[in-house]
Amino acid sequence: MQHSDSSKLTRRQVIERALLLSGAAGVVSASTLAAACSSDVVRSAPENSDGFSAAQIAWLDEVAETILPETDTPGAKAADTGAFIALMVIDTYSPEEQDAFLEGMTTLEGECRASFGTGFVAAAPADRLALLQRIDQERQEAAAPHYFEAIKSLTVLGYFTSEIGYTQALRYVETPGRYDPCVEYQPGERLWARHA
Repeated sequence: MQHSDSSKLTRRQVIERALLLSGAAGVVSASTLAAACSSDVVRSAPENSDGFSAAQIAWLDEVAETILPETDTPGAKAADTGAFIALMVIDTYSPEEQDAFLEGMTTLEGECRASFGTGFVAAAPADRLALLQRIDQERQEAAAPHYFEAIKSLTVLGYFTSEIGYTQALRYVETPGRYDPCVEYQPGERLWARHA
């Protein structure tokens, strides 16, 4: 018996249902796992309604690097955070949320041009930082959802779930030892990476 296309499950729906049945949904969100299982190559995606251009990904990398710059560990750009952000927006955001995200990118770029007379990528690092600090302050004070929230939260998620973020910015042990809930924290120590 043949089923119509409307009765077929997508890969994302299968994963979501499997997570719900296995009880893993509390540990890993279905949308995060579905995005991780995607085989789409965002870096080479054309600029169209269902992808990000290489220039847009490079722009996201520069914004992410300003949020999480290189210090004694590699920054967000080294972790390919721009490509991660693009993948998450494409695979997990609704069309309306995707449009809002792209509008936020345009707004941020416009604010940079209005403030410094140049686009974000060409702006001086100090100007980029000042702009993002001002926008983040506006985000914190806004009563309604602010466009910068998605950019910032995806940057943090992308970086700290990357190999670089997990193994260099955080302390990571592949096979953890015993559980000790009362380990003293010394100022300056890196946090421990979480294990799934």
